[in-house]
Amino acid sequence: MTEEAFPGADRAFSALYGTGDDDLDLGASLLAAAPWADAGREVLRRGQEFVRRAWDRGWQPADVARLVRRDLDEVHLRLLTDLVAAERRGHPEEPVPPRWRAQLDELGVRADGVWWKRDDAYGDALARRERTDRFSLATAALELLRLLIRLPPIEPVGPAPGAGARVRQAQAPPGEPRMLTRIRALLAKAEATDYPEEAEALTAKAQELMARHSVDEAVLAARGDSAAGPGACRIGVDAPYETAKAILLDAVATANRCRAVWNSAFGFSTVVGFEADLEAVELLYTSLLVQGTAAMTRAEAAQRAGGRKRTKSFRQSFLTAYASRLGTRLAEATEHAVEEADRGGALLPVLAARDVAVTDRAEQMFPRTTATRVRGVNDLAGWEHGTAAADRAAVPDRQTPRRGRIRS
Repeated sequence: MTEEAFPGADRAFSALYGTGDDDLDLGASLLAAAPWADAGREVLRRGQEFVRRAWDRGWQPADVARLVRRDLDEVHLRLLTDLVAAERRGHPEEPVPPRWRAQLDELGVRADGVWWKRDDAYGDALARRERTDRFSLATAALELLRLLIRLPPIEPVGPAPGAGARVRQAQAPPGEPRMLTRIRALLAKAEATDYPEEAEALTAKAQELMARHSVDEAVLAARGDSAAGPGACRIGVDAPYETAKAILLDAVATANRCRAVWNSAFGFSTVVGFEADLEAVELLYTSLLVQGTAAMTRAEAAQRAGGRKRTKSFRQSFLTAYASRLGTRLAEATEHAVEEADRGGALLPVLAARDVAVTDRAEQMFPRTTATRVRGVNDLAGWEHGTAAADRAAVPDRQTPRRGRIRS
């Protein structure tokens, strides 16, 4: 047994394991009544431990932050950033994988340490930052810790900090390929333009470049220049209209030789594929979501100008049609790029082998998946507008879009 940090500490934190608000209120009262230096230090100590457990269970910083944004408030997100920073401070020697570093940067975790001077001064510094009373801060801290301890194990998608050789092996060289820089520029232009046709043409060009980049990576791997197999990453699929967004992500993943599996309960999809393709999926999905939302807003404005009110069903139908139709568009762009690069047919066995490797990895990670039916797509105007928005893509029309199911 260990000595309590302050009288009543164990009883205060036992509220984390209760089921009701009364337990939490009691714990917060005990925590707020304690010497504030001790209370702040103990929140940090226990919080670091819970954060580390989350990493051990397969979670990554972006995953936890997504849940906090969805289920709690901004103050909890700032507290989470503090706990993650404190946990990282305790393991300065551990190498951090590139995806982790990017997630830590996005969360606001400083690479040079923590923002408070000493742990026994954290409580007072926190109160000054948040400009609120101790009871409110204690309640927020306990709510966040309760979320952390309730996180179940999930499938890991990459090495956590400190995984030794695996982290070093997974690290990319400094900078990014010139092709990805060009793709980012194209997508940024597509998002910025007010002309839908131009946006779709730029997006189609970006997809072709992504496909060529993927082919180049496949050729290098076939020559033995790379021994890396398929990896995985998680991409947030947030409400509202999360089903339509999951369909869009699945379409983007499939067009880029990846597999996407949606976890609706936790608001993300796991995408399995080779690293260059995962980067392409992250870039393109984010851009298409921005473009689709802008197109939907314009379509709604036109509908309102015509005296017709639109509802959630219009938006759901719009985004589902947009995602479904774009699946065909992106697949055709990829097919065209491969045909252009593979005049002699030598690439087909290489790409087929990579497809098999990705499928095998996805089935190992997720041996039990189900098909989810799409519901709420019952607004004809929304469907037609969404299809039209996707049809403006400057790629040939060869196939009929598939409707209705995603893996989850």
